[in-house]
Amino acid sequence: MIFTSLSDVAANQLPQGRLAKALAFLSRTDLADLEPGRHEIDGDEVFANVQELTTVRPGEKNYEAHRRYADVHYVISGTELIGIAPVGECSPVGEFSEADDFGLFTPGTRESWATLREGDLVVTPPCDAHKPGCCPEGTEPAPLKKVCVKVLVD
Repeated sequence: MIFTSLSDVAANQLPQGRLAKALAFLSRTDLADLEPGRHEIDGDEVFANVQELTTVRPGEKNYEAHRRYADVHYVISGTELIGIAPVGECSPVGEFSEADDFGLFTPGTRESWATLREGDLVVTPPCDAHKPGCCPEGTEPAPLKKVCVKVLVD
């Protein structure tokens, strides 16, 4: 699933070659065995961050967004609720770090939520702020192992 608004599609096209490299990496049969941390795919154009964490309730964290990279969120094990909101309608929380391509936000009036289970993925382009690592409503925080593949869009 790629989540974006139709008006933002042209501004957030993912380079097909880079996206293909990201999807090829996610097709590996040894993802569950990968250690947490950065894994090289194609230098700074495409790389993967393997994460092991405990999910949190959605109200316990802010949205995040990037300007240079799209994120391909893929669940290896566990269940992840991820919030998505148009970044242009969000309010910044502090300064955006150009060096880290990272900023925190609070959402505007439009939020959507996707529940990802083992083998599911969602792509968030720079036009969409996202709140990953949340536990679904009615569940307790739980272990999650995921890969976030960063795909350079500029």
